[in-house]
Amino acid sequence: MRLLVTAINPKSLPTIIRHRLSFARTFCTSQHSLNTRELPIFLKQRPGNNVSLTQSRWNLRLLNENVRRCRSVPVVSLRGFSTRRPSDKDPPKEVEADADQTDEYPASLPATVVVPEVWPHVPVIAINRNPVFPRFIKLIELSNPVLVDLIRRKVKLNQPYVGIFLKKSEENEAEVVENLDDVYPIGTFAQIHEVQDLGDRLRLVVMAHRRIKIVGQILEDLSAKPPHEMKLTFPLLNTTINVPIDDAASVVKKSRRASQRKKVESKPVEQNVKLEEPVEDTDVDVKTVNKPNESANNPEETSTSSSETSVQPLLMVEVVNVTHEKFRQTEEIKALTQELIKTIRDIISMNPLYRESLQQMLHQGQRVVDNPVYLSDLGAALTGADAHELQQVLEEMDIPKRLMLSLALLKKEYELSKLQQKIGREVEEKVKQQHRKYILHEQLKVIKKELGLEKDDKDAIEEKYRERIRQKTVPKPVMDVLEEELNKLSFLESHSSEFNVTRNYLDWLTSMPWGITSPENLNLQQAAEILDKDHYGMEDIKKRILEFIAVSQLKGSTQGKILCFHGPPGVGKTSIARSISRALNREYFRFSVGGMTDVAEIKGHRRTYVGAMPGKIIQCLKKTKTENPLVLIDEVDKIGKGHQGDPASALLEMLDPEQNANFLDHYLDVSVDLSKVLFICTANVIDTIPEPLRDRMEMIDMSGYVAEEKLAIAKQYLVPQAMQDSGLTEAQIMIEDTALSTLIKSYCRESGVRNLQKHVEKVARKVAFKVVKKEAEKIDVTNSNLQDFVGKPVFTHDRMYDITPPGVVMGLAWTAMGGSTLFIETSIRKPTEGKRLEGSFEITGHLGEVMKESTRIAMTVARNFLSKTDPGNTFLYDSHLHLHVPEGATPKDGPSAGTTIATALISLAKNQSIRQDVAMTGELSLMGKVLPVGGIKEKTIAAKRVGVQCIILPEENKKDFDDLPKYITDGLEVHFASTFDDIYKICFIGGRTANPLGTSSTIDVNVAPSQSAALLGNRNAV
Repeated sequence: MRLLVTAINPKSLPTIIRHRLSFARTFCTSQHSLNTRELPIFLKQRPGNNVSLTQSRWNLRLLNENVRRCRSVPVVSLRGFSTRRPSDKDPPKEVEADADQTDEYPASLPATVVVPEVWPHVPVIAINRNPVFPRFIKLIELSNPVLVDLIRRKVKLNQPYVGIFLKKSEENEAEVVENLDDVYPIGTFAQIHEVQDLGDRLRLVVMAHRRIKIVGQILEDLSAKPPHEMKLTFPLLNTTINVPIDDAASVVKKSRRASQRKKVESKPVEQNVKLEEPVEDTDVDVKTVNKPNESANNPEETSTSSSETSVQPLLMVEVVNVTHEKFRQTEEIKALTQELIKTIRDIISMNPLYRESLQQMLHQGQRVVDNPVYLSDLGAALTGADAHELQQVLEEMDIPKRLMLSLALLKKEYELSKLQQKIGREVEEKVKQQHRKYILHEQLKVIKKELGLEKDDKDAIEEKYRERIRQKTVPKPVMDVLEEELNKLSFLESHSSEFNVTRNYLDWLTSMPWGITSPENLNLQQAAEILDKDHYGMEDIKKRILEFIAVSQLKGSTQGKILCFHGPPGVGKTSIARSISRALNREYFRFSVGGMTDVAEIKGHRRTYVGAMPGKIIQCLKKTKTENPLVLIDEVDKIGKGHQGDPASALLEMLDPEQNANFLDHYLDVSVDLSKVLFICTANVIDTIPEPLRDRMEMIDMSGYVAEEKLAIAKQYLVPQAMQDSGLTEAQIMIEDTALSTLIKSYCRESGVRNLQKHVEKVARKVAFKVVKKEAEKIDVTNSNLQDFVGKPVFTHDRMYDITPPGVVMGLAWTAMGGSTLFIETSIRKPTEGKRLEGSFEITGHLGEVMKESTRIAMTVARNFLSKTDPGNTFLYDSHLHLHVPEGATPKDGPSAGTTIATALISLAKNQSIRQDVAMTGELSLMGKVLPVGGIKEKTIAAKRVGVQCIILPEENKKDFDDLPKYITDGLEVHFASTFDDIYKICFIGGRTANPLGTSSTIDVNVAPSQSAALLGNRNAV
């Protein structure tokens, strides 16, 4: 380090007579004495210098004696400091005494060559993580502007001392803490050895010397102007001088807060200072010490100081030295010292990094073994313990206890080092094995290649791909693409990205089943047995599959087809597809398009994209390894549409029999034959399927099951499957037919059997629980104890009205869940008062727009019919009517309730109930014509489910009713109506005799012009 006396005003040194004294760097680091013979080198006399050479040599001898006395002091005696910028590479220039100092970075003030034993006022540097122990060096970087200005000012005033304290909270990242409670009271007194001014921040190299304790906070007036004189104290030289300070070297930036605070007058600096101990009177700022005890005794000062403390953060504190308790070199201390040294040696032997750290921590010429105080600090500093544990060592003043704490931390560090060494050894061993295996494999490759036993990687890959297609009938266009890609692969580097893309493409292309088909089962009897074994009923589907087999048998070749099964949930659409694959002996592949919004899922990605893959159908062919699989496309009515395209449009090419023979996938980019694939699609409703897509498929209706079919399915399939899944045998459970019928009627009225399956499995589980608890060896599930297994019945009534009043008629509806019954209710909203005026008509029940239009048409037809059959009845013209469809939370829409609504209005107008066992469906035209509707089978099943004996259907739906199985139509009285007059004759008691079944009659519904005008006016009112 260098000691420069360049900032002292020469005019203030009459006794020294203008000289410059420079001490070599080795003087401070090695503490060697100067050779007086070399004095002329260090002392350059100038004109007017009256100091004799003998006198100067005597002063140097005195200095050497003081230096030798300081060697026994535990603290490093002579420590200098210097300030420099990163760009200051040249040595400091000499400054003449009379010259004006205009440099932006003034030269450093002379540093005290001895660390003072008492320094009560120090700046606070709060640090995180690890405290700094005495005799250890730490690099600190500061960026807080207030603290940076304070440190700069202290350095310029030759007071390079700070107090380093550990923050209590590790989450506190602020460089300047707010109050004394944020830091631990005990820290270390440190000297700044080197300062690097980086403009907006400072980089300090500090060395800690002793332990200190905070007594109180010092509140500084940052706006006070510093004096022009400072005092330097040299205790070992027994000298004190007052040195004027150049104004340019003491410029301090004023803080923003200081401009708002009251200025405090600075006290004059005393000229006489005791020479026995150095005093920090050279600080130019005026300070106020805020001690906790004094503040507690004086309430007024407490309020003042607290307000100031809240304004100013913790920058300066008053400290006192903390010394350890006296101790003797007992056997315990010697044992602890030896154990500490042994543990440190063990740690160093396991981790070489600690050896370098230890060499930096140890000072030359000192024996650590003989100094337990320094040894305890050294042991704690070597560890990576938590901050509070290290602070505990720093605060401990009992040397034996401090040694014990350091030893505990070192032992913990030693165990951590052993674990780290073990992990490192395992990882190194694993890496060595892998490296050795890799080298041996590479050597083996080279040996085999030299002997001709193995080919190059590229040759092996090409041979593998050619072997794949050797037994396949690859089309010529595909073969040309294969040859081109194989030739391209041979020129690519194996580590390039293009090589992996080409290799992946060849892998997909050669894995396709070119010309490979699985043998089909063309035995009709065997196929029928498989279908009947897996599913009950479904005669339409079974008949269509058998027809498909018969055509294939006559043609002698495999063919493809596109079928679509639509019906309510739980009727077996997906499961029948798997049975068909078994019956035809075809590979089965299923994928769902419900919610699909990306076209790439169908037609694949382009090869230019990273991670590109073919579409689902190409993946199907690769997985099934045949060109004639059965592909089930599930939930085709719920396909989505997004910004990435319309998957429904992508299905058009794949499901078109005229186009799928040359299906082009975006990834493969070659034609693929899909004409032999049997496509089966499933849907709940066909209204949401796009018309072009629906036109390409053969639609097969799968309606719901009646109670008899459900009972048969439960006995033949559901009960045995539930017993097998629950581990029950026939000797442990028996479910009676009456219990199954009650389960179907009171719990599971939906069209499918999925809910019925859940209830049967629930019964089986509860029976298994009772059997395991040994409550009974065999349990019979009867109609009487069914509630113990499945709870209270869900459906307690077959119909809403046992006896329908006037204005209420039962209709038949068709939903995605199957057929159902619903009542149409009409009533008077409010009575007619006084003069008869035009009436009103209100509609409720969460009806859609189509059904609302149907209601208005039915009202017009009813008014027209009533005016013709009963001219004196004006009830529908001048009454305030209300029509409601129960279950308002359920949306209802569709053109099939016109006949029901018109019948309810006629019943209300005539105040006459209709037949109690009748239900109807059909739409009305404005002239009273009954139009055909859909879902005849589902509606018939729903009517029979609730006990209806008479149903009225449109005339044009007679062909649909005739196709129904006999077990559905048995016990039903069916009437086919072509006009509303036919319905009137059937429903109202006392009406005209109904025509025989299958015939229809019409009536003239034309009215007079005057009545027609009235009707038109009423219609507009509605």
